[in-house]
Amino acid sequence: MIPNVLSIAGSDPSGGAGIQADIKAISANGAFAMAAITALTAQNTQGVSGVHLVPPDFVAKQIGAVFQDIRVDAIKIGMIANADIASAVAKAIEAKADVPIVLDPVMIAKGGASLLEDDAINMVRDALLPLAAVLTPNLPEAAQLLGVATAATRADMEAQGKALCALGPKAVLLKGGHLDGPQSPDVLVTHDSTQWFEASRLPTKNTHGTGCTLSSALGAQLGKGLSVAEAVTLAKDYVAGAIAHADSLSVGSGHGPTHHFHQAGK
Repeated sequence: MIPNVLSIAGSDPSGGAGIQADIKAISANGAFAMAAITALTAQNTQGVSGVHLVPPDFVAKQIGAVFQDIRVDAIKIGMIANADIASAVAKAIEAKADVPIVLDPVMIAKGGASLLEDDAINMVRDALLPLAAVLTPNLPEAAQLLGVATAATRADMEAQGKALCALGPKAVLLKGGHLDGPQSPDVLVTHDSTQWFEASRLPTKNTHGTGCTLSSALGAQLGKGLSVAEAVTLAKDYVAGAIAHADSLSVGSGHGPTHHFHQAGK
């Protein structure tokens, strides 16, 4: 049976991140993609020039319409934007305790634009983290959620992963792409285990939307009933391939997107 995966996130008209990346990644990972939009952005590969928020009650209405009619096997949450939207999303999904939820705490765009208002950090931490099967922050996002300095070592990463896990999510996949050096390790922390995923840094500037893509691929794999560790392994392999083939695309002059359908035809 093909799983149905709902993404709750913002829109990226250039197609590399947000809802557009989520739909591509979910589809490429063998699931049926659905979307509830939290924000419209004006952005391209060079950065974000504007954000228009969807009213919180209408975000909730989109989610409710899906739940009323369609079986949902997994949920991915991306850009939330502000505290009111975070609260609306939390209330809309809190009854779906049996559905795995992947929370990607989108805070800063690749070009540096803020995508989460300051007053929303507490709401995300208090209302959404406890609902998550997997939290997937990068290092700056983890630091903001915890109110600490950005991790600079593997020991820092493991400690912050455990601290985030203590806030309620069943697992935390802390992404090490911001570490210095040729390696880009990620660490998966649960309440009773730690597992490292090693990867070499790939030489490309075309990494726009990698966080959205990874979390969506992870949601698709969890929707198939895989364990978190199995789902992370497959999602990371998929994203590594999407990055490795990113330079075969010709999209924009800044940080280009990854190749979501690099496996097509194989």
